[in-house]
Amino acid sequence: MSTNGNGAAAIDGAATNGKARYQHDKVRVAIIGVGNCANSFVQGVHHYRDADPNVRVPGLMHVDLGGYHVSDIEFTCAFDVNRTKVGKDLGEAIWADPNNTIKFTKLPKKLGIPVHRGMTHDGIGKYAAEKITKAGGETADIVSILKETHTDVVVSYLPVGSEQATKWYVEQVLEAGCAFVNCIPVFIAREDYWDKRFKKAGLPVIGDDIKSQVGATITHRVLARLFHERGVKLRRTSQLNVGGNMDFFNMLERERLESKKISKTNAVTSVAGLEMDADDVHVGPSDYVPWLTDRKWAHIRLEGEAFGGVPLNAELKLEVWDSPNSAGIVIDAVRCLKLALNHGISGQLDGPSSYLMKSPHNQRPDDEARDATEKFIAKYARKPGTTPKGRKAPARKAAAKA
Repeated sequence: MSTNGNGAAAIDGAATNGKARYQHDKVRVAIIGVGNCANSFVQGVHHYRDADPNVRVPGLMHVDLGGYHVSDIEFTCAFDVNRTKVGKDLGEAIWADPNNTIKFTKLPKKLGIPVHRGMTHDGIGKYAAEKITKAGGETADIVSILKETHTDVVVSYLPVGSEQATKWYVEQVLEAGCAFVNCIPVFIAREDYWDKRFKKAGLPVIGDDIKSQVGATITHRVLARLFHERGVKLRRTSQLNVGGNMDFFNMLERERLESKKISKTNAVTSVAGLEMDADDVHVGPSDYVPWLTDRKWAHIRLEGEAFGGVPLNAELKLEVWDSPNSAGIVIDAVRCLKLALNHGISGQLDGPSSYLMKSPHNQRPDDEARDATEKFIAKYARKPGTTPKGRKAPARKAAAKA
């Protein structure tokens, strides 16, 4: 659904029209890849659209982050290559096969947001091709669509291993003049080349490879850091993950896993306080179990040497719904990028990337990363009760119930 451009909050994150290319009232978001993660992102924006800014919400840094409420996020367009999704409304496409995540809120069947035909490149792997049929027709004019919809931020949920597709989309994003959230382990924000490209374009980026609210990597990091801070020498460690969504099915193709393993391994070893032999660390996806659907089971083990050379070992099993576990992180990321756009901040956002992503440009302990992100938000927040110079205050209305 859409509003008539009067500045009121759009229902369920749908787009409003009549806005300038870079307006301050809304965070206008496009999605690349309409899979389970996109589903949970859309559900989350709807679920918390009426949340009290003074009440803590699980999985969000703030309901109102720097002057942007969750309800200020509105979706402009989406891109996919699957025949089951292309040409459909986003509200329908997020439930189309092979998506299989949990439904945690009620959404309208239609949101008024079209899913356009995207670029494939290496986006469909050998195993994914067994369940995905590429839509017919030509690739949409991504740049024109992003410009015409006045998109502020593009979120990439491409499949793991989509190296060529990611870089192709980044070029479109840069040309269209949008900020970028890279949720997958194709290294963009952490690389000097792309950081310089975004700086030259005057655009911000957050990446790479999203951390979940409490996922396998963040849990593993905390335990590895605990060993280090308590003086236990970490000798060996492993993280074995299984799940039943398309992400795990796609990663049965081991050739697509290289960057994922690098991202997850570096995220853990970077806070362990010592150099570890590659043979002593195993971190990465392990297998696909269809009946788990969008659930993930992570088995984590750490073997250490404590006082007197005595062994100290820890084991943990974590069970999560994979896609909702990261949705709040993206809601925070797009709002941080909007603050950066408002203030002309470009390149990789160091604090937010280090807190929200597994492979930022600069790794740091999570408490330090959160503190840096909070400082970023405080520094660039919109002052409550004010509006950009020369613009009328938006007439905030309560969002209608679905």
